Amino acid sequence: MFTALDRESDPAAARARFRTGFVAPTAGWAPGHLQANLVAVPEEHAHDLLLFAQRNPKSCPLLDVTEPGRPETVLAPGADLRTDLPRYQVWRNGRPAEQAEDVTHLWRDDLVAFLIGCSFTFEAALAGAGVPVRHVEQGRNVPMYVTNRACRPAGRIRGPLVVSMRPIPAGLVGTAVRVSAAVPAAHGAPVHVGHPEGLGITDLSQPDFGDAVDIRAGELPVFWACGVTPQAALMRSRLPFAITHKPGHMFITDVSQQTLWAEG
Repeated sequence: MFTALDRESDPAAARARFRTGFVAPTAGWAPGHLQANLVAVPEEHAHDLLLFAQRNPKSCPLLDVTEPGRPETVLAPGADLRTDLPRYQVWRNGRPAEQAEDVTHLWRDDLVAFLIGCSFTFEAALAGAGVPVRHVEQGRNVPMYVTNRACRPAGRIRGPLVVSMRPIPAGLVGTAVRVSAAVPAAHGAPVHVGHPEGLGITDLSQPDFGDAVDIRAGELPVFWACGVTPQAALMRSRLPFAITHKPGHMFITDVSQQTLWAEG
C-alpha cells in the first residue's frame, strides 16, 4: 500500500526519487503531468513496433521514439530512461527474465525506446470532476486485464489488447468518458463499459497485472486501452530482448495536461 505522503507532485522530483531506488506505482504522482509507458527493443525490431503502435493507436498512443542507444527523450530534457522509472521489466525470448530499478548495465547501443501515453495522466482530472479513482484511494496499482480482442499485427509483433479498469458510479460514467476523451495522448475515452465478459474477462478480482480494487454497489467497471498491450505482444511474439517499465511504474514526463489540451 502507498499513501499520498509517498508521492511527489513535481515530475523532476519524482524522477530523482526513483533514481535513488524508491519503488512505487506512479498513479497519483505529479498530478496533471503526462505519464508514459516504456518499450525499448533492438533496432531490427523497431520498425515493426512502430507500425504496431501506428496501427493500434488507442492502446499505443505514441509520444516519442528515441535514436538507437540514446536514453533521452524530449518529453523530459535531462532525464535518463535507464534510471528514472521506479521499476523495469527485462524480457528475453518473450519471457519476463528479471526486474530492476536501474537498467544502465543492460542498455545496448541498438536499443530504440518508445514512449507511449498512459491513462494515469488524466486521473487528477477525473478526481477533480468528482469521479473516484479507486486504486489511488486504496494505495494500489491499477488492475489490468488481457482481453480477447486481437490487436492489428505488424510484422513479427502481434498480441491481444490489454485494458485497465476503474470502477465508476453509473451516474458518473458520462463524466469519465468526457474527461478522458479530452486526452487522446493518454488513451482517450474508454473502450468498454460494464459486462467484462464481453472482453473475455471472467474474474475482476484476478487481474493479469496490477492489483484488484473494490467495486461498490452502483458502480460499473469501465475499461480503458492500456499501454501494457506491447508487453503482451512481446510475450506472444517472443522477441529475443526488450526492456519495458513494470506495469503501473511509469516514466513521468515534464509535459502538462494543460499543454495536451491546448494541442488537442
